[in-house]
Amino acid sequence: MAELELSHISKWYTDGRKPARLKAIDDISFTVKDKEFMVIVGPSGCGKSTLLRMIAGLEEIGEGTLAMDGKRINGLDPRDRDIAMVFQNYALYPHMTVYDNMAFGLRLKHIRRKEIHERVMETAKMLEMEEVLERKPKTLSGGQRQRVAIGRAIIRRPEVFLFDEPLSNLDAKLRSQMRIELQKLHRTINATMVYVTHDQTEAMTLGTRIAVLNKGRLMQLDTPLHLYNYPDNQFVASFIGSPTMNFLRGSIQKINGYSFVHESSDCRIFLGPMLPPSLVKYLDKPIRLGIRPEHICICEEDTESPDCNLKVVAYENMGNEQFVYLALAQHVLIVRRQPRETITFGQPKGIRFLTEKIIYMDESDGQVIKING
Repeated sequence: MAELELSHISKWYTDGRKPARLKAIDDISFTVKDKEFMVIVGPSGCGKSTLLRMIAGLEEIGEGTLAMDGKRINGLDPRDRDIAMVFQNYALYPHMTVYDNMAFGLRLKHIRRKEIHERVMETAKMLEMEEVLERKPKTLSGGQRQRVAIGRAIIRRPEVFLFDEPLSNLDAKLRSQMRIELQKLHRTINATMVYVTHDQTEAMTLGTRIAVLNKGRLMQLDTPLHLYNYPDNQFVASFIGSPTMNFLRGSIQKINGYSFVHESSDCRIFLGPMLPPSLVKYLDKPIRLGIRPEHICICEEDTESPDCNLKVVAYENMGNEQFVYLALAQHVLIVRRQPRETITFGQPKGIRFLTEKIIYMDESDGQVIKING
């Protein structure tokens, strides 16, 4: 397989009504390692599909270098890049059978009929599609059509596979099944894969590493767990994780040691007798605190000492867990916990914050403040 290297890649679009250019991709650099499953994730319009299309050769690179195994491929036609792409809408030929859809690309390359048949059967077996080879796409389910599209890419035996939101047209159950299938496929063919999605669940479950994009810029690239536990900025902290991270604005004040004081409520979180050196300069200045829903505890016993008392405004029972929504001034705080049978709306609940799990962000730019002691 192959290693992809993106070096200072940028892309502009010209607005037809104005002379100004719109920057879709802004100076992105990273390397997709050989046999890695790299996921590019971000909200709609962040540039992730544009970046994928530039790797495929379907969009011109405005600036920067794209290399495969050290060789610059900016100017190569898509057919010369040895890259296969799986699209969101499957892009199957409706008048052809599954067999012919999978064999079509090989026939264009004038590969011998016997070899084509062997490859089709081998790929169909891998994807458990042997029984539908003589059927046409309109008779298949969404999951089966996606398998055919993936099979058509596999059969070419390319150096790199690209996936552009391939599961977005499937229902929740099928998406879950296909995520497992894609994991198995990656282990089986041991290929270099680049996968684009706006779904952070797909990103977290599939990616060896995840590149988080926003407004055409690379916000952070890391392993799924490191992104979740150690985000670089507020955007990554809010985008990765479901439910999203809670954010509180306020200041750190010297009160019986040091405490975080919320800006518009009586919520006060005791941080300890000492303050980490990196937070000292933020004393009595605006700062933002972030904490995951599972790192907030609801006090169930009268003997527990809460950081503050908040009223329950809603809750969701998910079977294996429960989300409790609490009013915090004009905002809502989300708590994840083990399910309980009854909760009373409007009932004040004492809550405690696991202070060792708190992250702190600079109010001016949203960057996470590294706690260094």
